[in-house]
Amino acid sequence: MRTDLYPYQREAALFAARAGRVLIGDDMGLGKTVEAIAAVEIMAQEFGVAKVLIICPASLKYQWKQEIERFCDRQACVVEGLFHKRRELYRNGSFFTIVNYDVIWRDLELIERLCPDMVILDEAQRIKNWTTRTARSVKRIGSPYAMVLTGTPLENRLEDLHSIVEFIDRQRLGPLFRFLDNHQMREEESGKVVGYRNLKRISETLAPILIRRKRETVLRQLPERMDKNFFVAMTREQMVPHEENKEIVARIVAKWRRYKFLTEADQQRLMIALQRMRMACDNTYLVDKETRSGQKLSELQTFLREVFEEPGIKAVVFSEWHLMTSLVVEMLEHEPWGYVHLHGGVPSKKRKDLIRALHEDPDCRVFVSTDAGGLGLNLQAASVVINMDLPWNPARLEQRIGRIHRLGQHRPVRVVNFVSEGTIEHGMLSILSFKQSLFAGVLDAGQDTVFLGGPRLKRFMETVETVTGAIPQTDHEAPPPGPATEREGEPRPAGPPGAEPWQELLTTGAAFLGALGKTVSGLQGEGKADLGTLLETDPRTGKSYLRIPLPEKEAIQSALPAISSILDLVKKLGDSKG
Repeated sequence: MRTDLYPYQREAALFAARAGRVLIGDDMGLGKTVEAIAAVEIMAQEFGVAKVLIICPASLKYQWKQEIERFCDRQACVVEGLFHKRRELYRNGSFFTIVNYDVIWRDLELIERLCPDMVILDEAQRIKNWTTRTARSVKRIGSPYAMVLTGTPLENRLEDLHSIVEFIDRQRLGPLFRFLDNHQMREEESGKVVGYRNLKRISETLAPILIRRKRETVLRQLPERMDKNFFVAMTREQMVPHEENKEIVARIVAKWRRYKFLTEADQQRLMIALQRMRMACDNTYLVDKETRSGQKLSELQTFLREVFEEPGIKAVVFSEWHLMTSLVVEMLEHEPWGYVHLHGGVPSKKRKDLIRALHEDPDCRVFVSTDAGGLGLNLQAASVVINMDLPWNPARLEQRIGRIHRLGQHRPVRVVNFVSEGTIEHGMLSILSFKQSLFAGVLDAGQDTVFLGGPRLKRFMETVETVTGAIPQTDHEAPPPGPATEREGEPRPAGPPGAEPWQELLTTGAAFLGALGKTVSGLQGEGKADLGTLLETDPRTGKSYLRIPLPEKEAIQSALPAISSILDLVKKLGDSKG
């Protein structure tokens, strides 16, 4: 391991290694991921564990990969994409194989071939309901060792607890009907469950396989601040504006590389395209103000439900855009938590009332804010910071967090960043690392700094190239063909046999015509040629032709075999039709 563990984390890792099959039920934010990685390291050295399958929500796959790369020297492979791609990734041979719950039922045969020594289930509440296809599929995966990670193992309904424990040890709690009969209290007339009994017996039964620590019991050991990135998949609808604007950025970057100069119009187009790429990462509503497509809101909803299981916890949700915070507020209206909403349109006199509500009203659990709340406000009544999007300037990110992580804060602060996978946000995360402002606040300073020049423009363009070049390639790079209902794992319809060479030929032809147009324009601009000199009229037919000078003899000879092949193909087609 490349890091020192806190004492309670070392305790969990050793407990898991001794148990072999274990449920780690520490509170959210205590570091169950690093505990699991440490336990795997022990078991690799002591018991020969060589292949580990990690099953987690899709938004956490890359978080796991980053944590593994950060804490140990093992290889980690994220399984994603369509079926044929996932099949190859399972054969990758990495120590860790990371996959999401949604595809387990499709990939059972591939997982059986993988034959993992250990299976780790993260956010194991996904298998609480034993009747679901996901739960049944996960429980069919065999392995000598297993770890289940969940922050709420004993607060669930007893049926949920039984289902989770069943993955670790099928015999531990016995048959479900007998388990419920021993512990449920029912109303005689209606049969409705009104309580539970003999819960201490359950704790004693689970003691050999369960380790759980509450936040308050290890408070003195906790770091002051814990940061975590949640990677969220983009929808097909989001990728359309993201990719359209990515192409605009690529063209302007190419122009910059060639001329080392951009007009004011180019700079404005670049700023707008970068901004629209980032907005698309949140939700399509920010781009077109009509459609609503994006998974960040549902991920936020799931995260808040888990966080608020702990009494007294409050959260601040930041977004750069008022439209996004409005969508967050719409979601909160359907939840039981009180909230307040701060944005630039709220008068200064009323802002103190919103802050007072966060500090003094126990029912106010969420403070939703644009970057208007990132400066000059004391929000330390909350201990969770959620960034729906990443600011260009890392200094602005620290300003947001500094509203909560400050003097008067009596809890460890958890920072969660929602990052859209395979997008400009992902590229920013890889390059900036939130250490310093590479963009020097260019995009945060307003319209008066849009027009750059000299060294400042050079630094900015170099950073744009770096960030856009760091966007990971994913299956969302271009909207896939087929109906919008196509799901991950379902094969895409293949093109006709031999289609790719024709596509390449057409692409080359289009490039030829484009180059021809540029050449003619260039000659005209230099005064070296006039269109009239390139046109010739056939005296017999009166038709006009474009006259192009031939290349050297060697170039013509190298092209003759290709021309011959085309003629043969035309002849065969004619014979078949005849």
